[in-house]
Amino acid sequence: PSYNASAAVSFDLPAPLINDQSVAAEINPTSAAPEVAPLVHRTHKLRLLFMGLKRSGKSSIINVVLYKLPPTETVFIPATIVIKKHALQSFQIWDLPGQIDFMESNFDTESIFSSAGAMVWILDAQDDYLESVARLTETILQLQQLYPDIKYSVFIHKVDSLSNDFRDDTVRDIIQRILDDLNDAGLENPAVNFYATSVYDDSIYEALSKVLQLLNPQLATFEALLNTIAGSCKMQKVYLFDVLSKLYIASDTSPVDMAGYTLCSDYIDTIVDLSEIYGWDRGKREGGDGAVQKAEEESAESFISGIRGYCLYLKEMNKYLAFIGFSKEPRFAEEKPLIDYNVQLFQDALTSVLAIT
Repeated sequence: PSYNASAAVSFDLPAPLINDQSVAAEINPTSAAPEVAPLVHRTHKLRLLFMGLKRSGKSSIINVVLYKLPPTETVFIPATIVIKKHALQSFQIWDLPGQIDFMESNFDTESIFSSAGAMVWILDAQDDYLESVARLTETILQLQQLYPDIKYSVFIHKVDSLSNDFRDDTVRDIIQRILDDLNDAGLENPAVNFYATSVYDDSIYEALSKVLQLLNPQLATFEALLNTIAGSCKMQKVYLFDVLSKLYIASDTSPVDMAGYTLCSDYIDTIVDLSEIYGWDRGKREGGDGAVQKAEEESAESFISGIRGYCLYLKEMNKYLAFIGFSKEPRFAEEKPLIDYNVQLFQDALTSVLAIT
């Protein structure tokens, strides 16, 4: 089929999904487009609770994803003995010690769980997981009664050292045991998401990205915009990445291509590394002619072709978010000016959505 990106895409903005007076857009007049923080701009950041038995890998995940610790060095991380809070631009992660049962009456459960958006249970697939399954079931049943709005995800972790057949059998057994225990306790069709993860590949980024999307009330709006730009520009997959954490807060609704996702993830690392060497804090330099000032106001972008048969396209949306897409279309590079125009329209639409919410 012929490749056609000549028709400029037109975005019809859906009605806002929330109406919260506490929501406020952060406008930076020095930028060409309003600078707004990603996700939802509330007075309290979205909170993710990391729970699980001790030595299950909670702190390792946080240090690899948020602080770029090499996975091989996670064996030197000491055991967590107090609640550790990790704050990012749009969310918080609380690392809860696994040797403590925070559902006991002598703990202030209200301060821990009342503002939580999601609970992520880390389960070590290499260890005897029966105790972890029992603790998870008990925790979900107690939280479901007190805080019914919390969303639950289970990371079946450290699957990298298991053979393919044994890994699949282990994952199926764990999922079945958890669902059976919850059903036996009277919780029918529990809304629990399961992910097989490892810090040695991109599966942990994919899983955490899915958890963040559960907390994003604007997800349907973002997906509609990304579906439009993907179709108009003939991209196989498009993402909206949080640059600092390398997690994506939204993507189009086509199936995830892990090979393409890995390329996008490596692409961000490369751009961030280059920006640390050659970048500067735009908008704060004084002097310069009009052409220099105009260039500084424009969003950064990058384009690479011929990488394992892919063409990669990146454009900065604001200080925190980047649009990344990839395509295998042979004429993708030739149509880049039209793609630039369409992506600019997408950026304007996205900025409008973030400003509204």
